[in-house]
Amino acid sequence: MKRALIAGLAATLFAGVAGAQDIRPQERARLDRFERLAGTALMEGMAGGSASDVAQLVTALSGTPQVAFDPSLAGDWRCRTIKLGGLTRLVVYTNFKCRMTLDNTGVTFEKLTGSQRTSGRIEMREGRAIYLGVGYVSTEAPQEYGQLAPDFEGTATVYPDVAVFERISATRARLIFPAPVNESDLDILELTR
Repeated sequence: MKRALIAGLAATLFAGVAGAQDIRPQERARLDRFERLAGTALMEGMAGGSASDVAQLVTALSGTPQVAFDPSLAGDWRCRTIKLGGLTRLVVYTNFKCRMTLDNTGVTFEKLTGSQRTSGRIEMREGRAIYLGVGYVSTEAPQEYGQLAPDFEGTATVYPDVAVFERISATRARLIFPAPVNESDLDILELTR
């Protein structure tokens, strides 16, 4: 009964998804390669990471995803980035501060602290909760994903972000970024309370 109530609430909250911003072809291509990129990066990270980093990666990926949206998402979260593949096989960073704000079409997500930040929206698309945002270094002013030039691929300081969002519980969630523009092959932003 509780699960049906949450699903009904989520459907009501996000009934306006038809007005969601379009995914640019560059980010669509990254999402289309999600499973392949994740598999390769995870194999590389598990094989080359320290025992402590591998244990933290396993924790970040544990748990079955629940109904994506729930009022319990709103508010402040601890978040830490885990980078896999690319320049280094596996790197686990310390916690920073993130925030989620719910409205009638989805969730606004912001990474508020740290040198690398991101800001954007999580909305339902084709049965998955997808994050579209802009990553930027803390010295840059963030812009909205919908304001990016059609051919903008990103720089070292500002770049388009796309991720699959999974809520595990009221106190755990994750954003998984396939083929981030800088440094790695897969990023996981682990969210905890």
